[in-house]
Amino acid sequence: MKVLCGIGGSDDSFRALDRTVERAAVANDDLTIAVVDNDDSSVASETVADRAEAAVDEAGIGAEVRRVEGDPGSRLVEIAETEAFEEIVLGGGHTSPMGKITIGPIAEFVLLNAKTSVTLVR
Repeated sequence: MKVLCGIGGSDDSFRALDRTVERAAVANDDLTIAVVDNDDSSVASETVADRAEAAVDEAGIGAEVRRVEGDPGSRLVEIAETEAFEEIVLGGGHTSPMGKITIGPIAEFVLLNAKTSVTLVR
């Protein structure tokens, strides 16, 4: 399966990275990791990219890690459509005290606009 994992430095995105890399190693997925700018994260993009490279190296898979500039949500949707990805994986979703799931603006945009399957990792 051709999978695009979008990460931006939040704890949720690092969980998504770890689970996606783990699955790619087992399922032999064609994985691309897109490092996006996330205004809600205090982690620098270079640090996020380094963490992604380390996860890929540790798993022993040949995934591409690329830096994506511009609006994160629209760029992820655009990449998924133009490069024929079968799935987009994102970190996102917190459970509120009332038991409802709340998602950030990047995940919301991708969920509402992607024509491909989207998996949220919480």
